[in-house]
Amino acid sequence: MIRFSIRENHSLFIQQMIRYSISGSLAAMVDIGALLILTEFVGINYLISAALSFCLGIITVYYLSIRWVFSHRSISKKHHEFGIFVLIGVIGLALNVFFIWILTEFAAIHYLISKIIANIIVYFWNFFNRKYILFR
Repeated sequence: MIRFSIRENHSLFIQQMIRYSISGSLAAMVDIGALLILTEFVGINYLISAALSFCLGIITVYYLSIRWVFSHRSISKKHHEFGIFVLIGVIGLALNVFFIWILTEFAAIHYLISKIIANIIVYFWNFFNRKYILFR
């Protein structure tokens, strides 16, 4: 019985990680696509576009997380849940920039490789915090 429960929980965990990876990838495409469209076609300053596109990416991954990735929600008030979700994302963004800076400036790693490494680290930050704080 315990062995079955562990296997079942492991299977659910893997399913959630895969779905979160897909959701995060879709959100990244929304973020980057919106950045490109707002900057190149609408003519908005790239920094303002980056902030707006980040918001669209957060909304996308939040929607997919509550509808497709996680089946249980720990916080009953949706605006509190969304606020914590965004806070985790903003901390993840700050960590991303920090790791890119450290790896590029002090480890002499090319900034694109630094970005990939930072994205992997922040992916785990976002997934585990959202899973265990918001969707236990």
